Amino acid sequence: MNEETVYGIHAVRALLERRPQAVRRVLVQSGREDRRAHELANLARERGVKLESRPPAELDALAGGGVHQGVVAKVVPAAPLAEEDLLMRLGAGPRPPLLLVLDGVQDPHNLGACLRTADAAGADAVVVPRDRATGLTPVVRKVAAGAAETIAFSQVTNLARFLRALKEQGLWVIGTEGEAETLYTAADLKGPLAVVLGAEGAGMRRLTREHCDLVVRLPMLGAVESLNVSVATGIVLYEALRQRAAST
Repeated sequence: MNEETVYGIHAVRALLERRPQAVRRVLVQSGREDRRAHELANLARERGVKLESRPPAELDALAGGGVHQGVVAKVVPAAPLAEEDLLMRLGAGPRPPLLLVLDGVQDPHNLGACLRTADAAGADAVVVPRDRATGLTPVVRKVAAGAAETIAFSQVTNLARFLRALKEQGLWVIGTEGEAETLYTAADLKGPLAVVLGAEGAGMRRLTREHCDLVVRLPMLGAVESLNVSVATGIVLYEALRQRAAST
């Protein structure tokens, strides 16, 4: 059976809490005696997961040079949520759906940060295209600090077709672009919504932009031309959260 490496205290803890059946074994750095390591080891035992002690060099190799914090887990990877299953979930919750759609984000650190922000802002899912975009790599899971285990994640074959399907189900699709006339705070973000952000530097692809009902901009008053995609994600999603809270 294929195994995936997950590393870092928060990422491994989230797996043990939410998908313990998928964790084959947890490897803890030998000689580590601090409180967080003890808590994680106890959690693994409670969940019936095999616990092993390994030298730092071995954990370094397994994490590929990433900051593992003395903890690595070997996990049966979960498949991303199928596009059809995600569409069926929309509207099933007590509040209007809120999706984050990332058009071609290739930096795993950015995707991990976007997952963490989307989870914190109460988004229902993060959607990315299957091609020319990063998926749930170990780096993504580490940066997401557990959010990769809590928020639905879907990779779609045809992003434009998926956006059309969202609109057919009543979602308002709002893109972000520096040249847009409408300020993001002027848009109505209270209803069923998909927020679309483009890749680092390139922004949204033309076809993606054409499927947006509205394109908004974030004010840029300094010398830089654009924000990091994870920062822009936080600004727009939390504006949606603010508007929704104010309307209740």
